[in-house]
Amino acid sequence: MSTKHLLVALACASLAAASIAAAKPAGNAAAGQAKSAACGGCHGPDGNTPPEMYAAIKAPKLAGQVPEYIVKSLHDYKAARRSNEVMSPQAQAVAESDMADIAAWFGSQKVRPNPAQNKDLLAQGEKIFMKGIGRPDVVAACIGCHAPNGVGNRDWAKLMSKVPAVLAPAVGGQHAGYISDQLKAYKSGKRATDPARVMRDIAGRMSEKDIAAVAEYIATLGR
Repeated sequence: MSTKHLLVALACASLAAASIAAAKPAGNAAAGQAKSAACGGCHGPDGNTPPEMYAAIKAPKLAGQVPEYIVKSLHDYKAARRSNEVMSPQAQAVAESDMADIAAWFGSQKVRPNPAQNKDLLAQGEKIFMKGIGRPDVVAACIGCHAPNGVGNRDWAKLMSKVPAVLAPAVGGQHAGYISDQLKAYKSGKRATDPARVMRDIAGRMSEKDIAAVAEYIATLGR
């Protein structure tokens, strides 16, 4: 087993114990459409945040997101494990009984990938996503947890009782700026919602150019 593959396996295994406790939403997408009206003001009615809205308030796309991850994120904001001047108060207003339905609605939508903004970075970003980074600062390939095309762990509900079982979010088609900002937040330690410090350790070994490149590539992925 190569070093990079070993790192992926260890990362997945270390996340399993923490991820196993995540809530398993059994939401109703039809009900969630109505309940998500307030969310749509920033994230778009179908979870595809318009570019102009993203530029204004940095709201990520939620379309096609793993429902369990949406629920986890809402819990993280409610518990102040994550902080954002817009989302922190908004999350407090979401009833626990509505979370699964809202997550099911956005999770059932199709994300729209972004056109490439910096084609010079695409090749490097693809290499990092698919193969990781070699020595001396080894970075595991993103595909190991986030899956081909960045769809995330779409089988979480089926696999949560099996090891490794990682609640990895969908990232493909996300705004490049959002991916970049989150990797930088993990790198600096500002964001610490990753069990076993997996994302903080990975981002900590990435350069600014590595982050920009993989963010640019991920943004163009359809899923």
